[in-house]
This record gives sequence, structure tokens and C-alpha cells, in this order.
Amino acid sequence: MSTGILSAVSDLHVSYAENREVVNDLRPTSEADWLLVAGDVAERFASVEWALGTLRERWSTVIWVPGNHELWTPPDDPVTLRGVERYQALVEMCRRLDIVTPEDPYPTWEGPDGPVTIAPLFTLYDYTFRPPGCATKAEGLAYAHRTGVVCTDEYLLHPDPYPTRDDWCRARIEETGRRLDALPEDVPTVLVNHYPLVRTPTDVLRYPEFAQWCGTELTASWHTRYHAAVMVYGHLHIPRTTHYDGVRFEEVSLGYPREWKPRQRPHGLPRTILPV
Repeated sequence: MSTGILSAVSDLHVSYAENREVVNDLRPTSEADWLLVAGDVAERFASVEWALGTLRERWSTVIWVPGNHELWTPPDDPVTLRGVERYQALVEMCRRLDIVTPEDPYPTWEGPDGPVTIAPLFTLYDYTFRPPGCATKAEGLAYAHRTGVVCTDEYLLHPDPYPTRDDWCRARIEETGRRLDALPEDVPTVLVNHYPLVRTPTDVLRYPEFAQWCGTELTASWHTRYHAAVMVYGHLHIPRTTHYDGVRFEEVSLGYPREWKPRQRPHGLPRTILPV
């Protein structure tokens, strides 16, 4: 018995008025549909709550993972929490809205081909997707600063109480890996993360130095190790379908208005993930 359609969006960036209009127009196909939200809803706490609350009113189940933008602490946001405390506050806000987070039990979606486990992930990045010729994090960051392509995370995404963002990333990988290791091997998964689990999707970036803020080599085997039917991600603002090691990867971002408005099919969201 199907629970409806499993669909996905990411990178809604509702600080833009045009993107808020998109969110206002998003609708499920039935009352049984589920929605995956793969991060970067907004930067300010209240905007994240508005967008997720709006979607939860329409979809039977909403599953959220944080992007880097939700974890920013903008100077004009009344919510001044940083790092882990900010993430925990976002989790509590989602729970008030009855939205599934990476800290909750992984739900099972019943589709026409059988059940799949939906695993929302929060992994961050550790600067291992380095620019060509850069052997260390320091060299990669120095190269980015020379070219002027530096992610705003360096100024607004605080890792407190961890010393660095990569320390926080490694802690998240260890914790998440333990949970994924406990999953039954006979049930396929849908892995949902803000960042792609492998580096290859970043090869098409206009500025390759930006890849170091786009994931970690530590997850390179997760799509096969954890029996993924589909891997859902965002962050790159390059919506497309690709395959790696026989696994379908879906980049489901909206992006900024200057990016999605010129497209022949402006956004095509939400994207159907299952059934195929």
C-alpha cells in the first residue's frame, strides 16, 4: 500500500520575496504525500519556522535536514544562538511543528515496491574536497582567499563548542555512522543530506575552490554501504539527476531567483523521488 508520493525540495532561501512566493505555491498531489526538505530554508530563525510550518500544514509528513544557512548566526537575527546550540534549537522548533529531524527515529515510507527507510543526515564538511594542487586545508583556504571565492560560513557558521567546523563534521560523521550501521540490510534507504555524499557532483562547479564547503570524503561509500535507493541533496544550486555506483542522486534545490528564473522550466518543484 502506497503512502502517496515521496517528493523533495532544498535551498528555498525564503529571504527572497520571489522564493517565498514559490513556497506559498508548493502543494502535494494528495493528503498522503511526504516531503523531504534538504536544507538552506533560510538564515533567520523566524523565516525557517515560517517556511517549514507552511509546508507541514500541507504535507502528511515533512522531514528536514539543516543546510549551512540555517546554522548561520546573522548579526540581525534576534536568535543569537551559535553552533550546536543553534542546531538544537532548530531541532526543537521542528519537533514543535511535528517535523522529522536527523535527531529523530528514521521513519519508514511504504511505497508500491515495498518499504524504504528515510535517513535524514547532518554531516557538515571537513575541507577534504580541496582545490586541485592543494594538499591541506590551509592550502585550500589560502587558494580560496586569493581568488575571492570564500563561503560566508567562514564568518557566520560558528562551530561552538567545537574548535572548528571540521571537528564538528567528524563528530557528526561518527554519530551518524553508528545509527546507519544499525539499520537492517534488507530494507533500502533514502539518504537525505544537504551536501552530496560523494565529491563528483561538485566537479561541475564554476569555481572549483568552493567544493571544500560542499561535503567530506568520509561519506564517499555511504550510498552503497547503506543500500541507498536514492540519495537526495541540495547546496550546489544545480538541480539534476545523476548516478554513482548505480545509485540515483537527486539535487533538488530551488536556489536564488537569478538562478531559477531564466530556466525553461523555472523550478519544477517539488521533485518526485519515489515511486520512480
